[in-house]
Amino acid sequence: MSTRRGVVRRVAVIVLAVVVALMLVLPSFSPLLVAAGASPSRPVAAPVPPGAVVDEAPGPVLLVGFTGVRWDDVTALATPHLWQLGQHGAVANMVVRSVRSSACPADGWLAVSAGRRAADLPTEEYGTCRRLVEPGEDGQVPGWADYRAAAEEAPYDARPGMLGDLLVERGVSAAALGPGAAIALATGEGTFAGSEVLEYSWASRSPRLLRRQVAAQLDHQLVVVDAGAVRDRNRPLVTVPEREPADLAEATAEPEPEDPGTIPPRDAWLLAEPDRAAQVSAVDARLGAVLAAAAEHAPTATVVAASLADSGTQPLMQVVGVAGPDELALLAAPALEEDERPVSRETATGGALLATRSTRQDGIVQSTDLVPSLLALLGVDAPSGLPGAPFQVVPDAGSGPARVAGLQDENRHAVAIRPLVGPFYSALVLINLLLYAAVTVALNRRSLDRLSGWLEKVRGRRRATLARSLRNGSPATALRALRAVSVAVAAIPVASYLANLVPWWRTDSPGLVLYGTTALTSVGIAAVALLGPWRRQLLAPVAVVAGLTSVLLVWDVLTGASLQVSALMGVQPQVGGRFYGFNNSSFALHATAAVLLAVCLAEPLVRRGRRRVAAAVVALVGLVATVLNGAPAIGADFGGPPALIPAFALLALLTLGVRVTWARAAVVLGVTAVLALSFSVVDYLRPPAERSHLGRFVETVLDGGLADVVGRKLAQNVANLFGSTLTFLAIGGIVLVVVVLSRPLRDAARQTDGGVSYGWLAGGSSLSRLDRDTVMLRPGVAALAVALGIGFAVNDSGIVIPAIGISLAVPLLIAVVAGWLLTLRERSRPVPARSAPQPRG
Repeated sequence: MSTRRGVVRRVAVIVLAVVVALMLVLPSFSPLLVAAGASPSRPVAAPVPPGAVVDEAPGPVLLVGFTGVRWDDVTALATPHLWQLGQHGAVANMVVRSVRSSACPADGWLAVSAGRRAADLPTEEYGTCRRLVEPGEDGQVPGWADYRAAAEEAPYDARPGMLGDLLVERGVSAAALGPGAAIALATGEGTFAGSEVLEYSWASRSPRLLRRQVAAQLDHQLVVVDAGAVRDRNRPLVTVPEREPADLAEATAEPEPEDPGTIPPRDAWLLAEPDRAAQVSAVDARLGAVLAAAAEHAPTATVVAASLADSGTQPLMQVVGVAGPDELALLAAPALEEDERPVSRETATGGALLATRSTRQDGIVQSTDLVPSLLALLGVDAPSGLPGAPFQVVPDAGSGPARVAGLQDENRHAVAIRPLVGPFYSALVLINLLLYAAVTVALNRRSLDRLSGWLEKVRGRRRATLARSLRNGSPATALRALRAVSVAVAAIPVASYLANLVPWWRTDSPGLVLYGTTALTSVGIAAVALLGPWRRQLLAPVAVVAGLTSVLLVWDVLTGASLQVSALMGVQPQVGGRFYGFNNSSFALHATAAVLLAVCLAEPLVRRGRRRVAAAVVALVGLVATVLNGAPAIGADFGGPPALIPAFALLALLTLGVRVTWARAAVVLGVTAVLALSFSVVDYLRPPAERSHLGRFVETVLDGGLADVVGRKLAQNVANLFGSTLTFLAIGGIVLVVVVLSRPLRDAARQTDGGVSYGWLAGGSSLSRLDRDTVMLRPGVAALAVALGIGFAVNDSGIVIPAIGISLAVPLLIAVVAGWLLTLRERSRPVPARSAPQPRG
């Protein structure tokens, strides 16, 4: 026993040392990750020629904000300035997700004001969004009390007016033109009054007059212009009456309108807005006016053009682009007179893509990245805790039209996947539950007898043919079918990622192509697992499916997570959640596949009595899985290490044959807490601009916001537990393992004939050999229970974690049991005696 304890201590010390060392050195090897496939981005504030790096803009910074414009709206003739931005500027799709699924114009401007997700109070009673109104003579922004009340209700710790207060504190002069710009630059009190550096002016809808207004404000360091809103024809903006302070407490409910006359009849909305193309063209003309004013009066200016919100209720990625001094004249050319246009294009760049550390996806940024980017251009340090990151420019060798087409295709991909995710998860739950039902009923002799008797009694003898044929048929045939179906079901998750390699969203029937590709891929994986040269190995299906799942997810994370973006079980860009690393679904698959892979690698070693080597293999797999999952530069998953570390520690102890006591469990949990927090602390020690959400969590804790984070995650966890169909999958999988499989097999092991319920499958042999033939199976199930259970507790997705893990693990467990029963029948089959040779002659 002392020898085993010594081995455990040495393994624990080695693992601890290697984990800490890897966490310290991995950030230094980020160029290797770039070489492996990550985007070679460079942290600069504006698009400049390749190789140059700037810390701040050489001239004034202009933010031209508008809403409802997508790259699908951009053409060379209808929107010449946005088209030129796509040809010569640095551009991207911008995720404008706010507090709710779709963002109103006020929400987009509030995101600039607060530097994080913020929104207006719900306006469902009006059926659309608030029309933004110019501030009055006192400089007070209309509706500011509503905005502050909504921020207090939302869980994102938003503080409207943060940007304005920061500019006043740092003495950065700024001017706002238009009602949206007033929201962006207002102080925390919602006013410009009393500020010596903030100025507000109304913005003309006329491009010619707007050009003169912008030119008059270019002596400021920051100029924010509201260029208007594009709305769907059935979603025009409406005037929302000012609420009294006493009414704000009830604003989040659904109040009855006090004066129906203030709300236009819904029928009048249908033609309330002009044609979409006309709206977009008007916004483009105002953008051209701003560009022309900057090119004429401030040629060293940097212009950021961004669509900050949706045009209706459907969330879509919006236009964003940055133009530096070299590109300014070219972008302004359509609005300039002939003698004002540039003669040469030699100084202009060929165009690029934008990226940020918050997404790590070339061509995708978030609206919360705007404030850090503006502050970087102004040379102002951003406050700690902001969720966004400054823009980075990624050189793009493609042509301008190809770049715009790529952004349009990216948005089309994101739009096409959304309606397919729900049916996919419903089908995944249904398929798994049907599989569990087949194991529970169709392979249980007692259940078949009862079903046959009931059908004969109620429906007649002919209706009982199916039940009798299955009951009286060949058990080997039933087991082979069960094994094949189980492996195919287990391969569905990894097949859904592989299906994203096919451009299904460009076809006429994207749903049919995507679902069909996923199904065919899962069948192909099952065929490889069952028909390869390893087909006679009991754990071969587990090794193939789990190994492929693990390798694919790790490779995808190391190379930029491109397969996860807009995938059935991946990330949805419009949601604005995780764009890189391991999201909750991929973590569940990663953890489950890693544990199962470790079981398969340790099984032959344990059977040969080499438990120490087997435990070292388990520790190595766990080390790699944990570091990849938790490292800020790779997986950046806060809730992963607390689940993976104890799971692999338990699996290593059971591999060594060490009995797990309460004292040992306490030590494992203590080590887990230290190592899991180390990932966040190491990230926090990096420069603020390089931190991920792991380091920002430490900032939140130091600022006293831990209780809010825990409360938000707990509320989301409970909501998912009672509001997701995946709950049925999790419950069904647990019941199957604990009640249907474990207990009957345990009871049958005590009987020489294999038990009444499942003994017919075993050919009358004893089932007690299961633990001897698969030594690591039971420890693997225990480790999975720990990983998925802790993952359920510490992640805000809650039930999603065990449900997704069960969708991979339980079908493979069924396949192992079915394959073992087939092996058992072959062993118990009598060998035919050779006939005696006949005499010759």
